[in-house]
Amino acid sequence: MKRFWKYVFPGLFGLLIYITVRVLNDTLSHFRFWKRAWSTTAIELLFVVAAGYITMYAFGKLFQRFDKKLQHNIDFKIVLQELTWVVLIITAINNAIITPMVALTDDGLSWGDFANINIIPLLYCLVYYAVVRSNKLLHAYVNNRLLLEKITNDHLQTELKFLKAQYHPHFLFNALNTVYFQMDENIAEAKKSIEKFSELLRYQLYDQQQMVPISREFHYLQNFIELQQIRSSDKLKLQVHFDSSLNGEQVYPLLFLPLVENAFKYTGGDYRITIEANKENDQLRFAVANSVPAETSWIKQTSDQTRNGIGLENLKRRLDLLYPGKHTFTTTKKDDTFFAEIQLQLS
Repeated sequence: MKRFWKYVFPGLFGLLIYITVRVLNDTLSHFRFWKRAWSTTAIELLFVVAAGYITMYAFGKLFQRFDKKLQHNIDFKIVLQELTWVVLIITAINNAIITPMVALTDDGLSWGDFANINIIPLLYCLVYYAVVRSNKLLHAYVNNRLLLEKITNDHLQTELKFLKAQYHPHFLFNALNTVYFQMDENIAEAKKSIEKFSELLRYQLYDQQQMVPISREFHYLQNFIELQQIRSSDKLKLQVHFDSSLNGEQVYPLLFLPLVENAFKYTGGDYRITIEANKENDQLRFAVANSVPAETSWIKQTSDQTRNGIGLENLKRRLDLLYPGKHTFTTTKKDDTFFAEIQLQLS
């Protein structure tokens, strides 16, 4: 098929233009070109076939040149430039080959001949361009859109990994600190803490951006809470409730960790922490409340949260990327208690 388009089609294209021009001219002038000398007709056919091959060759080179541009970007200006070159090429070839040929045959070149020579081949070339290039332009547009989406997706994935990685240093520091103090008092408990710590770390390292069953996320949080309780004050009053109806639902990992970690970090006053998760219709609600010691400490808490890698802005950004338009995140302070709540659309 490629041989046909390369070696046969250009000649047929030139013949089609020639036949169209002859039909229009001869119909109006009542001329019968087959009654004249066949040598004249042979010369005309030779010229129009040559013009067809030259035209297709020039178009091929032109399209190759613009294909490189279309690989990087496609817009109206590029298409307009290519179409302008098509018009210039066909006009130049016609007036360089066909016009002199017509002027030297039959009764010479009239204004009607000149108009037909320039308009009819141009119309055929525009039709050819529309058929041949529409498919290429569509593919270029689709490929550009796919490339743009891939770049955007890669950028978002990189940002998500960066945001998630910001939790690790603070988590590692606290966990190692806990084990360090346990080793002076109870080696057996320190070993248990190391086991919990390794399980938590494994979850953070190997479950990066894939969704996980919420039961696994709750299991992770439970281990984290138990590890935090070891280093917490004996005055801590902790309440944890994870709705048993939440089991097979899929969520992105480590979205709830910042709220739990901040609750342990900033709790004060009468040392109360409440952590709960429940399902309301098709919404997952995860809420954390912790007491704060005083107004000045509350101000310090909010400024620290914003400044630190585990701060609220970090969490908001992850939610925006992972659950666009399908989540709410609120934080409030009432009296001596700080409330944080995430609601996620599960379906």
